[in-house]
Amino acid sequence: MACSVSNASLACIGARSAPGGSYNAAMDITLSQLEQAINHWRIARPSQGEERKLSAEVNALANVYAAMIFLRQRSMALDTMAPQPRALLQAWLQDNPRI
Repeated sequence: MACSVSNASLACIGARSAPGGSYNAAMDITLSQLEQAINHWRIARPSQGEERKLSAEVNALANVYAAMIFLRQRSMALDTMAPQPRALLQAWLQDNPRI
């Protein structure tokens, strides 16, 4: 089991999300889907302020994205994610069931 690069986004990543592991469409999110979800939340909760700081929603998903890239994962099990990004992804998946 590999620990995450960001303690704010992930606890630890289990075997189901290992690189090259089997993909479970019902419980996993692909990197492509995560990118689409980030874009959705960027529109729904745009950056604000003079510094153009990311919203909390986009930041939570960006941390998951960074961990997946760092660990070279194509998909990640939703149940291995921290509650905030998991809830954001589940909400996005409900609005986009065929993606």
